[in-house]
Amino acid sequence: MDDLNRVNIEQFKQSAKIPIVVVLDNIRSMNNIGSVFRSCDAFRIERLMLCGITAQPPHKDIEKTALGSTQSVDWKYFNLTLEALLSLKDEGYRTCSVEQVEDSQMLNTVQWNGKDKLALVFGNEVMGVEQDVVNMSDCCIEIPQFGTKHSLNIAVSAGIVLWHFSNLFLNQQ
Repeated sequence: MDDLNRVNIEQFKQSAKIPIVVVLDNIRSMNNIGSVFRSCDAFRIERLMLCGITAQPPHKDIEKTALGSTQSVDWKYFNLTLEALLSLKDEGYRTCSVEQVEDSQMLNTVQWNGKDKLALVFGNEVMGVEQDVVNMSDCCIEIPQFGTKHSLNIAVSAGIVLWHFSNLFLNQQ
């Protein structure tokens, strides 16, 4: 760890975070959940909200891909994703669903000042973000794609989107 210049869990918990909350809307795969935990750790995301059927730690299938990040990343469970969004809106977060919908904004065109609090919602592997969650969101973001498939794995999507916003954050510092 010293050679890699990594912080330990205690240092991570005390470090400043990027003011982003990740919301998982009914994610089925525990491997995807663990991967998102790991991405949240990698980019020092403020916290993670697990909603609906999204499994919660501790679970060996989550840990397989989380590699201990369930200990470093703060998280909370909500029965309904709408409850999580209402809570975030009360805290002053702008909510953005990552979903292919009419009038979505392409990720590469999204700007963010790095100061405003932001919540990013990622949806179910088959159904995407629930329509009522999309309707409650302040905006929708889409990842540009150029191949024959028009979807990405949720863990891949989270990594791409979090990298984009982390990059915007770091460029504002």
